[in-house]
Amino acid sequence: MSGPGAGHEYEPYPVSWYQRDVLLFANSIGCTVDELHFLYELHSDFAVFPTYSIVLPFKKTSPEVVDFYAASDSSRNDIPGVPKLDGKRVVDGERHITFHKALPTSSVGQSFEIRGKVIGVYDKGKPGTVMETQTDLVDAKSGELYTRAIGSAFFVGQGNWGGPKGPKTQNYPPPEGKKPDAEYVHPIGAETAHLYRLNGDYNPLHATPEPGKAMGFGGAIMHGLYSWNTTAHALVKLLGGSNPANIREYAARFASPVKPGDTLVTQIWRTGDKDADGWEDVRFLTSVKGGKVCLSNGRAKMRVVGQRESKL
Repeated sequence: MSGPGAGHEYEPYPVSWYQRDVLLFANSIGCTVDELHFLYELHSDFAVFPTYSIVLPFKKTSPEVVDFYAASDSSRNDIPGVPKLDGKRVVDGERHITFHKALPTSSVGQSFEIRGKVIGVYDKGKPGTVMETQTDLVDAKSGELYTRAIGSAFFVGQGNWGGPKGPKTQNYPPPEGKKPDAEYVHPIGAETAHLYRLNGDYNPLHATPEPGKAMGFGGAIMHGLYSWNTTAHALVKLLGGSNPANIREYAARFASPVKPGDTLVTQIWRTGDKDADGWEDVRFLTSVKGGKVCLSNGRAKMRVVGQRESKL
């Protein structure tokens, strides 16, 4: 790990959630009544959907709607050796998460915090700058790790500052010549982004057309993490028997924007390759029906206990 910004650590900050928050999250990403343990707090197996922690850096401890731009911590982009980056012109690049320990259904009675650091900042020339970060959700008292997310953010049009180009990205294509083992079809409602944003990501880009028009998207677009989370749900439901313990790692690259009213189609391939602990390598692609791939480079490590198709 070297280069401008590499190893820069952020000040840890507290995060919290209630049962209501995890119920909202499960509902907003498409969990269904045959997965009542994600949707009903009195279910004997009530559980947090495993990717919930990805929204905590947005939510932090607030139970209320916030002004996204005002709440954005611009000081997080004050990184030694790197020019000031405009957080209003940034989109997701790729997210990878590893699940170390299941989250409790509420943080009440415990103290959790986010600990983050910069892995690298890469100058991609005229298109922009990529910042890669590590975000850990930990028990604030013991330091025990619950989830670790590695993410890249693309700062649009903010390159050409003389920084390193960064390492060559690694690709994880589906098995060549093999038909998908499962498929998941997920229609998006016109108001779906307005439900999903209540998890804590109140970026106006996903609620009103003006920011999206200014960025060249033609109007409001879906949260990239919405498609990322609904695809994780597809994997857990179709291959993992809707058991959150059956997914260990999950990752995908954000390839193109998704708009309200689109239908997502996820194709899933089992590779049959398992590690020493029995976690199987799974590959996937998510596309807009009749359009472009929106999540590429999809891979997960899972314990496959079932395999079924779901066409909604």
